[in-house]
Amino acid sequence: MNNKKKGLGLLCLLFLLLTGCDNKPHKIEKVGLLIPSTVNDQVWGTKGYTGLVGIQSEFGVDIFYKEKIDSESVIEEAVEEFHKRGVNLVFGHGDIYTPVFNKLGKKYPDMHFVGFNGDAKEDNVTSLNFSAYAMGFFGGMVAGKMTETNQVGIIAAYAWQPEVKGFADGAAFQNKKVNVDIRYVHSWDDVQAASHILNNMLQKNVDVVYPAGDGYNVPLIEELKERNLYSIGFISDQSHFGGNTVLTSTVQDVAHLYVVAAEKFDKGELQSGNAYFDFQDGVVSMGEFSQNIDESFREKIQRDIETYQKTGKLPNEK
Repeated sequence: MNNKKKGLGLLCLLFLLLTGCDNKPHKIEKVGLLIPSTVNDQVWGTKGYTGLVGIQSEFGVDIFYKEKIDSESVIEEAVEEFHKRGVNLVFGHGDIYTPVFNKLGKKYPDMHFVGFNGDAKEDNVTSLNFSAYAMGFFGGMVAGKMTETNQVGIIAAYAWQPEVKGFADGAAFQNKKVNVDIRYVHSWDDVQAASHILNNMLQKNVDVVYPAGDGYNVPLIEELKERNLYSIGFISDQSHFGGNTVLTSTVQDVAHLYVVAAEKFDKGELQSGNAYFDFQDGVVSMGEFSQNIDESFREKIQRDIETYQKTGKLPNEK
């Protein structure tokens, strides 16, 4: 090697040392969020907005959000506006966005689209999915333990929700006598339909209910509280309703998942396609356990959760 090349090599090495050996460009420029309802619903929409603010805090970038974006035409209009503003990372906060993002991916190759619970097919589209079976299983175990009538109910939004089967399996594992009544609202936020299902269940002596829909679960928990019956919280830790009502909650930390996805994107590591996250990723957990549950069972289920985090095996798989 001649002296000129040696000198150039030393300059390059010095540059890398001075810049912290990080020659990867940061990819995040501006971030946009589309929400089908509102950021003030205190459940799903609020968590999405909290995640967006977390990204702003982490990366110091401009953020934008739009509410009530719930049809293909308005999604397309919102994305076009984001593109004009220089947004290059777009989150669609729900399962309605990924199919539209698949169509828009080719039109906006300089943007990366992130949806939830969908099937991402383009190189610049990612679908984030919670592996929700296990959290449902643990919630079902609690319901099976605490029911006095051996009748528990699930009021879910859609049949594809993994937590539904998980809950039913967990309840049956814990209590061989339990009957699990599963009903579907076919909507995330139809409070009237969900309330009608609840009243029908209660006529059949259901005494523990899992309202697994973010738009109606709070009103249903309030109804159950008035009747002195138990529930399993959904999405957030809803122990603030009191241990006489909420036995535990299946928690999905959407806000943290947003930051995780943004970090991966910023490093050029956010893969296209469908990505799954569980207890082991720190984005799924169980909420506070009610003191109405006897201490020995609370200790047992905590050990079961720790075992699942370490081994990926549920209590029925040991």
